Amino acid sequence: MTQTPMPTFPMKRSCPLAPPDEYRRMRDTAPVVRAALPNGAPVWAVTRYAEARRILSDPRISSNTGRPERPRGPDDDRPDDGFFVDLDPPEHSRFRRLLIPELGARPMAAMRPAIQSIANRAMDELLEAGPPADLVARYARLVPARVLCALFGVPEADHGFFESRLRRLSVTSMDPSVAAQASKDVRGYLRDLVGDAGNRPDDGMIRRLAARHLPTGELTTDELVNMGFLMLLAGYDSPANTISLGVLTLLRHPAQLAALRADPGLLPGAVEELLRFHSVQDWVSFDRVAAADMEVGPARIRAGDRLTVLAASANRDERAFENPDAFDIRRQARHHLAFGHGVHQCVGANLARAELETAVGTLLARLPALRLAVPFEELPFAHDAPFFGPHELPVTW
Repeated sequence: MTQTPMPTFPMKRSCPLAPPDEYRRMRDTAPVVRAALPNGAPVWAVTRYAEARRILSDPRISSNTGRPERPRGPDDDRPDDGFFVDLDPPEHSRFRRLLIPELGARPMAAMRPAIQSIANRAMDELLEAGPPADLVARYARLVPARVLCALFGVPEADHGFFESRLRRLSVTSMDPSVAAQASKDVRGYLRDLVGDAGNRPDDGMIRRLAARHLPTGELTTDELVNMGFLMLLAGYDSPANTISLGVLTLLRHPAQLAALRADPGLLPGAVEELLRFHSVQDWVSFDRVAAADMEVGPARIRAGDRLTVLAASANRDERAFENPDAFDIRRQARHHLAFGHGVHQCVGANLARAELETAVGTLLARLPALRLAVPFEELPFAHDAPFFGPHELPVTW
């Protein structure tokens, strides 16, 4: 008997504004389905919303890449110190506790004027260059890069260096040696920021954390450098792609775009719907391993089995969201899983929301005639990249 081959990541999309068709087929089959990672390693793919929340909050499910029973792969070759996303409590909790005062709701609300200033400046540069323009390169990537510079206390004179290294880290088709050198450059720069904490202890998150927690032994320099590097990886590609896809989605839904322009008060809800609708990180973000035998639906998961929660599938689950494939800026979608769930829920969610609301809102307010400069069908997308989004988004106004 011929066996049906397991679905393998990444999976093809028939429409760039929707998850792969295979997700629906898997979701209709079972809440947890056997699949394969790009390197061929087997994985349980969690397809439905309720089961995704359960997996992401179950203490028997580990995020620790160092567990001996977890299958290792080429994507696991990275340092552990400070990469708290790969740790379980209490180790994970230690790093998260130190970051909350920097990234909580109150400090991020205080940072909104700075984010607005960054968006305004990027918009000024876009308008000065004139149409047509690539919105990805000229706006969607500039805003997150500069927000990270402001958060970390990077002097303006170094913004060009920092932005160029982030771009090199984000291009998956580039020579790996280029990305490796960019990683080395960024880590070296972060180490310099840590070393400068004694001179300017209140200038940026990295220096503040260094000044507060290195003398007490709560953090080491290596841990702080790796924490910062992890936040750069998470805080650049994901918001850049969400901004690009968000603008494109709104242009494809002109009635909702008009409603949003008429009532900016709808913007926070629209951002939540964009996060649900796209879930750009998807299968690369919620990587887990079972620490004990367990059952999820009909699946019998053994200790050591690898799991990945498909956020883009769970966020399109009709059991959790009415008419989930429809884009609706008035939907109450804040309980989506784009930021995860449980103790590992994205610590930078408040920053991401402030950034997305500001970037999208500023663009719509200042470019009332914004439209695509090429047919939708000609847009190039990163179908094989860990973070899905357009390579380019040519627009005019």
